[in-house]
Amino acid sequence: MQTRSFGRGLFHWYNNEHRHSGIAMLTPAMVHYGQYEAVLAHRAGVLAQAFQEHPERFVRGIPQVKRLPESVWINKPKTSSEIVVA
Repeated sequence: MQTRSFGRGLFHWYNNEHRHSGIAMLTPAMVHYGQYEAVLAHRAGVLAQAFQEHPERFVRGIPQVKRLPESVWINKPKTSSEIVVA
């Protein structure tokens, strides 16, 4: 019973609140439900406005929004050329 209670809270946080560096600082829910485009567009607007108002704060130039990778793996399957047959 305690495990299920703990799991519910953990999975909700992990999927809906925690922003993952591997998926452009988005939550899995944002990506899964297709909200990422609006989030990234808003983020780009905020960064552009911040740069316009305070360019001296951005020593590396205009800030760029991370893009969502085409695929993300926890354990990426090996390709046929990577499989070693003994």
